[in-house]
Amino acid sequence: MRQQKISLFSGVMLALSSLIGSGWLFGSGAAARVAGPAAIISWIIGAAIMILIAFNYVELGTMFPESGGMSRFAQYSHGPLLGFIAAWANWVSLVTLLPIEAVACVQYMSTWPWAWANWTKHFMANGAITTAGLMVVFLIMIVFTLINFWSVKLLTHFTSLVAVFKLLIPSLTILTLIITGFHAGNFGHNTTTFMPYGTRGIFEAVAVSGIILSYDAFQTVINMAGEMVNPQKNIFKGVWISLTITAVIYILLQVAFVSAVDPASLAKYGWHEINYASPFADLAILLGLHWLSLLLYLDAFVSPFGTGVTFVATSARTLAAMTRNGNVPAWVGRMNRRYMIPRFAMVADLGLAMVLVYFFRDWSKLATVVSISTFVAYATGPVTAVALRKLRPDFKRPFNSKHLAWVAPLSFVLTDLVIYWAMWPTTVEVIGIVLLGLPIYFYYDLRYNHVPMRRQLKGAGWLLVNLIFISGVSYLGSAGFGGKDVLKYPYDFIVIIIAAIFFYLWAVNSRVNGPDLEVAAQVNQDVKIENE
Repeated sequence: MRQQKISLFSGVMLALSSLIGSGWLFGSGAAARVAGPAAIISWIIGAAIMILIAFNYVELGTMFPESGGMSRFAQYSHGPLLGFIAAWANWVSLVTLLPIEAVACVQYMSTWPWAWANWTKHFMANGAITTAGLMVVFLIMIVFTLINFWSVKLLTHFTSLVAVFKLLIPSLTILTLIITGFHAGNFGHNTTTFMPYGTRGIFEAVAVSGIILSYDAFQTVINMAGEMVNPQKNIFKGVWISLTITAVIYILLQVAFVSAVDPASLAKYGWHEINYASPFADLAILLGLHWLSLLLYLDAFVSPFGTGVTFVATSARTLAAMTRNGNVPAWVGRMNRRYMIPRFAMVADLGLAMVLVYFFRDWSKLATVVSISTFVAYATGPVTAVALRKLRPDFKRPFNSKHLAWVAPLSFVLTDLVIYWAMWPTTVEVIGIVLLGLPIYFYYDLRYNHVPMRRQLKGAGWLLVNLIFISGVSYLGSAGFGGKDVLKYPYDFIVIIIAAIFFYLWAVNSRVNGPDLEVAAQVNQDVKIENE
């Protein structure tokens, strides 16, 4: 029904509600510890990488405007095995976002400075969620799910309201900190003091400080495409508008954070030791801005809350889309008849999120899991977009840019680099989590689908070898990225870049002209191009 559709404005608000979550509360502080003032460059690099990656998915999303589409695209071009790996990796990252946002709420609650709130201090111990805090995290995730449980209309009304609030508070924080606490000397007086930990720190911060996590939610628009008004136009507009607004806010937040740190503390301890439990709220208190700290403690609940609610919708639709690929039980993706909501998928996501937060009770560890599993999935986007142009040049493409010829290989190379930047042993740990889904896939394939193994390995072999290769380079790479320093910096980057070009060419040439393209054609036939 029309009233259940998502407008461009609601889509942008939905994306912003996802994009401006716990990343703004913790990301600036974490990035400054890793890269110093040069963390500003890290946010710019992160935005550029995400915009390039989104470029590939805008073409795919407008070609195939279906709910949970990012779980389907790779299967169209390279068959079911690659489709499953991409979908599983993306789903793991989305489900992990639910406990991340709940943990962010609880972590800020645990630092409330008021006497009446002493009971919240037991929610955290040694930087990790306690058992008492875990119960609150579970409760928050249940509320996230219930808000999504009835209709898209309720979801969009909630997130539009939250998104306005989430834009105002960061903007107010930027202006207030720059006006009242700006110390120009914090940015350094030369290249060495601006980049106290060298260029390596800049790249490391992109992967391990929540920067990728903060920009990742552009895919909300892609995954909700099946429920958008005029998706052929609004997917493109929604992605670019939301990413541009978010990038400006995050970069300015980093500038404000760097400028507001006490120069005396900085001179005594250095950036590595500037570690605030509630970064912006702590800065506000130190500057005597108690009214701002109150707003920040409030927003520290609202921002993650809005993001968590949105990602319940996105992750559920991603899991529901995986059932259409035939590799997950069909009942998981069953839609509620009245509201057309995948309720079983939401409950399954909630269960896995609870398991994840039970074992990973630290915000930064969860953020790294999200970043790397996301980029394993993103490695398939550029390949799929180019492969489909070769396989089906006659498909209708509302967004058909000549720039894809260079954007696709560049974004693929950057994807491999980001995975490497996560540092050993995190790289191999997250890659292992992604590959844990393979037994489920092969069970369903052997029992129901019976796709020839040769065809499956043709389509997915390049990614499996690529992941093994990155793990090996991560182990042997420079000490700054956790490796054994056999490949010293920046030669480790050169090895990754050259290899990534090889894997990209292999991947495009591994395209599969199979039955999945018939399904893709059915989705694409309903696409309308303006002035067609």
